[in-house]
Amino acid sequence: MRVLRGVDFAVHPGQFVAIVGQSGSGKSTLLHLLATLDKPDEGEIYFQGHRIDNLPAASHDVLRNRYLGMIFQFYHLLPELSALENVLVPQMIAEGATRYWWNQRRYRQRARVLLDRVGLSHRLTHKPREMSGGEMQRAAIARALIADPLVLLADEPTGNLDRRTGQDILAILRSLNEQENLTIVMVTHDTAIAEQADTVVRLVEGCVENA
Repeated sequence: MRVLRGVDFAVHPGQFVAIVGQSGSGKSTLLHLLATLDKPDEGEIYFQGHRIDNLPAASHDVLRNRYLGMIFQFYHLLPELSALENVLVPQMIAEGATRYWWNQRRYRQRARVLLDRVGLSHRLTHKPREMSGGEMQRAAIARALIADPLVLLADEPTGNLDRRTGQDILAILRSLNEQENLTIVMVTHDTAIAEQADTVVRLVEGCVENA
């Protein structure tokens, strides 16, 4: 079954783009393709002028670890780790055990700064089961930022939260975009959330609907 058909669009540095559409329209599939978590059967995907969909798996891992931050509807935090430790996981993977150990003080300080940035400095030692949904999403955002990515990809980041908490999470994303010029591509089913982005890409049955 073909999920996406002839999708063609570009995201420019510093943009905040929302991808919207009904359930099954291909929103999450498109985001997973941008993140190189899936490969297209046809077509090409470029990042900073270089084609990325045909890279070997190891290169995809490096791309995601160093240049693309990701947050998800269900957080995907490791339950046995604290908020601080969860934020540090991508850095541990990127650096390897020895290099991370030598630089752990600097990395831990950056993780604390990020958790403070998202309003979670009071939850550094708390594990996911001890945090609310909004707090877990804040920790997930901090984790996505630990490598200082060029693009943040967000798959329904407010979809598992109540309206007020969702607006708080969106405010964090909007602040990152405006104050740090972070490029954000966000999938959402909520048109009120999407309208706060700079650009809205609407998918209808796997195609981009023209404005």
